Amino acid sequence: MNGWQYKNRASLDDAYANAAYIDGAADYPLRWQAEAAAFRARVHTDLDIAYANLPGAAFDLFHPERPAKGLVVFVHGGYWRAFGKSDWSHFAEGALIREHAVAVIGYPLAPTVRLADITRLVAKAIDCAAARIDGPIRLTGHSAGGHLVARAVMADATPTCAGRIATCVPISPVADLRPLVAQTLNDDLRLDPLDATAESPVSDQPIQGPKVAIHVGASERPAFLWQAGALAAAWAVPLRQMPARHHFDVIDDLRNPDSALMADLLA
Repeated sequence: MNGWQYKNRASLDDAYANAAYIDGAADYPLRWQAEAAAFRARVHTDLDIAYANLPGAAFDLFHPERPAKGLVVFVHGGYWRAFGKSDWSHFAEGALIREHAVAVIGYPLAPTVRLADITRLVAKAIDCAAARIDGPIRLTGHSAGGHLVARAVMADATPTCAGRIATCVPISPVADLRPLVAQTLNDDLRLDPLDATAESPVSDQPIQGPKVAIHVGASERPAFLWQAGALAAAWAVPLRQMPARHHFDVIDDLRNPDSALMADLLA
């Protein structure tokens, strides 16, 4: 079964639920927050750089010990309605070790803004970060963040610095938003079928230039495996299913400078 042909709203909601199917899921957010705070305390950072006059529209910029070889941008997940930039700081670790600056981007959350607004705010944040760091730009994001970085390499949503984007690695992306229209979470997202199609990366092609690879945990929910596969097929790009990884730990490879994920990101 694909990612959206389910019998009713309850089964569709369940298909996109992750926490109920991951052991110890409730512990992850608190652990992320603690590890992120500890990481910020020991590295060179510029925090809370505003890029728009809206709540949450800011990013943290992490600097390597040597001159940066370029900029990595990370966009967090949370179904566009949860979490913030300060929950994810430690996922800059692998790129910092590889001597790249890292911008961890926050954005206003639904329902205070529409999803299309978030797409365009993330493009603005990328431009703001790019103005501070020279060299190639490499984009990655997880889940909803995977959707947002995929949108950032599509012609209708690219930042003005798009010519500098070297790679884009969506991690467990929500790439086809049509299944979300019938879900309970759409009470916050407020997508109609036209919105969902327009904001779906599978609906069009990326710009020429960036190397794209899709990563997903091999142990993820079938709907997320379908989503990742649908984007890889639509864009004719590599799909990497990471062994023994689920939706909450597939991003751990961002902390390992020698991981397959980092190899694609820094290709």
